[in-house]
Amino acid sequence: MPDTLLPRDGLVIVAKRDCPTCVLVEPVMQSLDRAGPLAVVSQDDPTFPAGVRSVIDDQALERSFHLNIEAVPTLIRFKDGREVERTVGWERKEWMRLAGAAAEGKGLPDWQPGCGSKSVEPGVHEALVARYGETGLKSRQIEVGNWDDPMEACFERGWSDGLPVVPPTDERILRMLSGTDRKPDEVIGNIPPNLAPCTVEKVAINAVMAGCKPEYMPVVLGVLEAALDPLFVLHGLLCTTHFSGPLVIINGPIARQIGMNSGVNALGQGNRANATIGRALQLIVRNVGGGIPGAIDRATLGNPGKYTFCFAEDESDPDWEPLAQARGIAKGKNAVTLFHGEGVHGFIDQKSRTPEELTRSLAMGLFGVGHPKLCYAGDAVLVLTPEHYKIFKDGGWNRRRIEDELYQALKRPGRDLVQGAQGVPEGLPAKLADTTIDKFAPGGLLIVRAGGPAGLFSAIIGGWPGTIVRDECQSVTREIH
Repeated sequence: MPDTLLPRDGLVIVAKRDCPTCVLVEPVMQSLDRAGPLAVVSQDDPTFPAGVRSVIDDQALERSFHLNIEAVPTLIRFKDGREVERTVGWERKEWMRLAGAAAEGKGLPDWQPGCGSKSVEPGVHEALVARYGETGLKSRQIEVGNWDDPMEACFERGWSDGLPVVPPTDERILRMLSGTDRKPDEVIGNIPPNLAPCTVEKVAINAVMAGCKPEYMPVVLGVLEAALDPLFVLHGLLCTTHFSGPLVIINGPIARQIGMNSGVNALGQGNRANATIGRALQLIVRNVGGGIPGAIDRATLGNPGKYTFCFAEDESDPDWEPLAQARGIAKGKNAVTLFHGEGVHGFIDQKSRTPEELTRSLAMGLFGVGHPKLCYAGDAVLVLTPEHYKIFKDGGWNRRRIEDELYQALKRPGRDLVQGAQGVPEGLPAKLADTTIDKFAPGGLLIVRAGGPAGLFSAIIGGWPGTIVRDECQSVTREIH
């Protein structure tokens, strides 16, 4: 519908008082008004400019949005109700070409750049699209009454993991989508257990609910793609009665760029990126795939990491080979590793001072994963903190040496592990009594660096027994694009 306040044949200037160039050309706007017809769309002050008869109050920025204004002042010529030309900023020759001699601006400099339009300030454009434009969003909209609390509405509809979520308004969804170049209708995959198609738009909706920032979107999308890798067996992990849920480990420059925590309290609370990226994955599984605790999610106990379990590896030491690189991702690339994590088991060793001593000590802790008499019954992540890692580094041990020595230290005679040995019925089949047993399958022990600089504490995160079928279920590492 034509805007009746704008001239069908004449000039429109979009300006704001909070722009030195707009203030500079105020006399020119007054001169053009006398020559007429002219309308000035004022973004921030309906009394500016003075001495102009038709000043349109655009503090709501509706006209600036529809006119697609990127900078002010913008001079536009209309003919028969349609825009035919425009110029941005102040340039005498251009203004006179569009508006004639009344735009000469005697005494003014020949040129001065303009300022950014208020309609394109951070976060504003998405709000204007949601309010005045075509959002292009395809997901079903849920109307909430004027007096209803949107957060409570999310609880009532089962969209929450038990904690409050951010209501996914169009404005917030559009802002989240600005964090990726991928099309909103691109299907990332089918989310178990219902195998419901999940688009980039639905990822954005759940990222909003989780509390993510738009710049997290490439990571959230990468995490979801890794989780949907058939080798990760997300459906089985969701249905298990075991404790485990997805553990997300991020490598590469993007971890620093978005402010992820790999240091003090890296496995704990307090970091928005760590907390919300892991939570977004869980909400997608719940809200898109239908993975509801007590329904398809049959965990006997679960673990707190099923709210969110995500951190970045400490890559500050150039001598250390990061996990993603060790698993085949090129150096300097961004990557995610998805592990079936059951929770954090603290490891304390304040006495070891040599790599050999610490290796034997760590092996004692690692052998408790799942059960001390069970082997290949779940992988593990060893999170080495700086003080424990320093013992290895000072001894000249790199990642490969640490892994090799730990695997050797984790070998046990079968006679100690078979059923009934040590008076414990749990254990391995009797036929293995005369063999030497490895605790973990090859590649089943993942070592990462993280944590604060003080404290001789590391962490062991046990895995899911489903990984015993190596050809069908393993941790997954994928590049983030």
